[in-house]
Amino acid sequence: MFLKYLAPCAATAVACLSLTFPSTPPPETADATFKKLCSSCHGDVQAFVDRKWKHGTTKAELIASISKGYSDFGMPAWEATLKPAQIEGIADLILSSIEKGSRYSFNNKPKSNVFKTEAYTVRLDTVASGLSSPWGMAFLPGGDLLATDRTGKIYRIGANGQKSEVSGGPQVLAEGQGGLLDVVLHPKFDTNHWVYFSYSAVKDSPEGKVGTTAILRAKLDGTQLTDQQVIFEAQPWSKTRHHYGSRLAFDKAGYLFVTVGERGSEYTNPQNLESDLGKVHRLNDDGTPAAGNPFKDKGRATIWSWGHRNPQGLYIDQATGTIWETEHGPRGGDELNIIRKGANYGWPVISYGIGYDGKAFTSLKAKEGMEQAQHYWVPSIAPSGLALVEGTRYPAWKGNFLVGSLRFKYLNRCVIKNNKVVKEEILFPNIGRVRNVKIAPDGYAYVAVEDPGVILKVVTTGK
Repeated sequence: MFLKYLAPCAATAVACLSLTFPSTPPPETADATFKKLCSSCHGDVQAFVDRKWKHGTTKAELIASISKGYSDFGMPAWEATLKPAQIEGIADLILSSIEKGSRYSFNNKPKSNVFKTEAYTVRLDTVASGLSSPWGMAFLPGGDLLATDRTGKIYRIGANGQKSEVSGGPQVLAEGQGGLLDVVLHPKFDTNHWVYFSYSAVKDSPEGKVGTTAILRAKLDGTQLTDQQVIFEAQPWSKTRHHYGSRLAFDKAGYLFVTVGERGSEYTNPQNLESDLGKVHRLNDDGTPAAGNPFKDKGRATIWSWGHRNPQGLYIDQATGTIWETEHGPRGGDELNIIRKGANYGWPVISYGIGYDGKAFTSLKAKEGMEQAQHYWVPSIAPSGLALVEGTRYPAWKGNFLVGSLRFKYLNRCVIKNNKVVKEEILFPNIGRVRNVKIAPDGYAYVAVEDPGVILKVVTTGK
């Protein structure tokens, strides 16, 4: 009787054990194999996106390279160690990384100023030329355009394309990535004439010239700036000449938001609330800390969010108050973020990018208490400038974001659904390093391109 009841129970137990504890472990993924065997020399697999190859990039050529190796170059042969399926898996992994970059391979310069997009035939009209690196754009009442050039010059551009230089701007450190950067009008510019400029300020120190991201406001009268006031200087000053940020935007309550890069000191500044660097700041229009900022009692009083690398795109939706930002990752991992009060965006603790030498800054892509991007780019497109398409000029693009690409020299269209990018389109390939994009009050998109510096107007001519 005992055996009669034991047998079914034993069989059930064996079945349960076989389900809970599989006798054969699952095979290792190609990604795990690469990280274990290859990453110590080659870094992250995404480093293969833009690598120069000596022995070919077809699947057969990659399999041969992995299998046979190249002892003269220090590449071991893996055919005696790995199974053919494992070698094929690594080859497929590398190919997928290469293909991510191939979509940006624009070999030819545009032959005309007319482009075919998914929705429209588009003509790019030249609004202004003869600039070096146009950085900021602001639209004045009456239709004139105020534009900054990184060299330090400010231009007022009329509807006929006439370009007049504006005097009275700040002294800038136009070295490396620095110079005269963004420009924005006060929300009540019609009555107070205040214009705000971000720039890389310079001063002498015992260690030589140092710089920082600063904000100057001044009153515009025709082509003359007066009543200049420096209202913000990010602390500390630094000897480096890169990662200044810096974009400016007013929200509907009249607060000024300023993006500041971490100046290349990733382990010192972005995770330090006593530093202004690697942060988004929220100011009153006179530069004083805005009421309600989250860190006034335990850090710098102007900080709104932290953990940023080099933010060069900023857009505030005046209807919803949502703050959107783009920032450069190191090599891969460029980000599109929604900026929230007090939030930490993780740099350099978490990142989807790697160093320029192919080595990872961090093994973490997520961590509790740190924000995930709404979207990230691998490979890096080097995003600069961010605009939301509104109005009736481009109905098929309404609600889409436009993002400039410095690295691949095109304008990126992002289709947004539930605050996520669900589709992208490459617009105007190889037109030049796109530094900024803005939507004018009349609904037209304006695009600033570097070296030679031009400002272009996007005009649809048909389907």
